[in-house]
Amino acid sequence: MLKRTDFIYSEESEPHRFRTKKILQEFPHLRDLIGKNPFTMFAITGLVASMIGIAWLLRDQSWWIIFAAAYFYGAFANHSLFVMIHECTHQLLFKSRTANRWASIFANLPHVMPGAMSFEKYHLKHHSFQGIHELDADLPNKWEAKLINNSFLGKTLWLLFFPVFQGTRVTRLKEIDFFDGWMLINIAVQVVFNVAVWYFLGWHALGFLFISFWFSIGLHPLGARWIQEHYLTYRTEQETYSYYGVLNTVAFNVGFHNEHHDFPSIPWNRLPKIKKTAPEYYETLYYHKSWTGLFFRFLFESEISLFNRILRKKRGNIALTDVSKPDAELVLVEEMAD
Repeated sequence: MLKRTDFIYSEESEPHRFRTKKILQEFPHLRDLIGKNPFTMFAITGLVASMIGIAWLLRDQSWWIIFAAAYFYGAFANHSLFVMIHECTHQLLFKSRTANRWASIFANLPHVMPGAMSFEKYHLKHHSFQGIHELDADLPNKWEAKLINNSFLGKTLWLLFFPVFQGTRVTRLKEIDFFDGWMLINIAVQVVFNVAVWYFLGWHALGFLFISFWFSIGLHPLGARWIQEHYLTYRTEQETYSYYGVLNTVAFNVGFHNEHHDFPSIPWNRLPKIKKTAPEYYETLYYHKSWTGLFFRFLFESEISLFNRILRKKRGNIALTDVSKPDAELVLVEEMAD
């Protein structure tokens, strides 16, 4: 694998719609997996309660204990809550979009930073416009990739400050309106929660929640998830990668990323059934077995940089407004089966 100084540009469409159509033609009964899982709300409630409970226990503890608790438990719980927000974004809990949004805002509470509604706004575009630089917020900025380069120090700082770098990408996505009513609700609810934690439990408790958030998406083996999903880490131009390791058990199968992109209307608990039903479509793809191993590979292998991403200029035949329609993903899957 060569050290890259620019992204990889592709003239081909993103791979998922084509593969979904082929799989549904061969295994039409996979449509039966499409649906909602309202029981996910119990997982959200348990995770939120556990984070508040531990914050209460740590309210008078020293900072080294708080950092340790955040690294070894809080990061995992908060990462799982990110997955829950992801499920709500795809409307995989309830039929009502409003109910899913409230569940997402509730799952967002221990993160301290209000990100549930902005994630919804940008993540759905990532699915519909994968690889389109002005619409896909999952892609790094070109200046970001140049700044980080191939160095160990640069990539360490990138993971450490990943939320900051991700926030800078908003200015690039000019076709997407950032603020709306739901964004303001998300911010208001989060501010009230943060103030309540500070007032009743103190700075140490609030610090535990914030440090847990920072570890959950940054300089932590869990941070390798962001590398795993779409960065080219093998000598191939495969665009999306799954992770089939043990941490899927505590990350609600979020590692099944090819499966999710192929069938975004199937909830987390049924994703392994896709691979089990159509193994010839997934076992022949490159995949990862360890987030921890990938974490260190990313840091130490100079051949892996932020430029190891595929970009495309052709949007296909999907309009920007399509992804805002209710059940747009379900309709898309059904259309591809025809």
